Amino acid sequence: MDSIIAPEIRSTWVVPEFETPLWLGRQSQWCVVVPVINEGSRIQNLLSKMKALKIEEMADILIVDGGSTDGSLKLDLLQENGVRGLILKTGAGKLSAQLRCAYAFALDQGYEGIISIDGNDKDDPKAIPSFIGALNQGVDFVQASRFISGGQAENTPKSRDFAIRYIHAPMLSWASGFKWTDTTQGFRAYSRKMLLDEKIAPFRNVFETYELLAYLSYSAPRLGYKCLEIPTIRRYPKGEVPTKISAFKGNLLVLAVLFRACFGGYDPR
Repeated sequence: MDSIIAPEIRSTWVVPEFETPLWLGRQSQWCVVVPVINEGSRIQNLLSKMKALKIEEMADILIVDGGSTDGSLKLDLLQENGVRGLILKTGAGKLSAQLRCAYAFALDQGYEGIISIDGNDKDDPKAIPSFIGALNQGVDFVQASRFISGGQAENTPKSRDFAIRYIHAPMLSWASGFKWTDTTQGFRAYSRKMLLDEKIAPFRNVFETYELLAYLSYSAPRLGYKCLEIPTIRRYPKGEVPTKISAFKGNLLVLAVLFRACFGGYDPR
């Protein structure tokens, strides 16, 4: 697919292979990227909420699929809910690889800012206009937070609440120089300028699982980009934890990524 990025820059990006089963063209300067894999009714619920909020009139909605097999992403259903693009990652990698596909695609198409929200229906999309407003005002990195005034955390597992408040957010705050309170969730927004910065260089194979989220929280403030947290609502359903992070191995991986990010392990060489 054609790109507006200069060829000498675009050729340096490492992006997993992907296909675009649905692409209706860019209408807005902003897009909402929704990463999913086998989210079933959760992605359908999220899209219904976004449709009711008329998000499609504010930003183009792009789904990036990591290889779903549950039939939840039928093209007619997506179009009924205002989705303009479906990006299907066919190459290797997990969440960060999915995001590299979507972010590269969005930058290729000329979007000025990207909002991302997890497809598991834990985040309230009512906050999306606030993300767009912050991007419009020149903020480069907008992070959702359930822990600041006006935010709300419902049914967050106690172990996860502890890890975010007392390990993950404090470490990234120390390493980045910006006071973060909620650093593990993917409800956030980035400016085009920030993602194109060669000092950040997000399109590298080192970003495969959860690395990109921690790395951007670490690198953006250090490079002087304007960062902001906004209050949001994050709800875990009672009796269920919809996440792709396993209780033991997955959490160890997240901690390993955190420590590597905070000590410059993902910095461009």
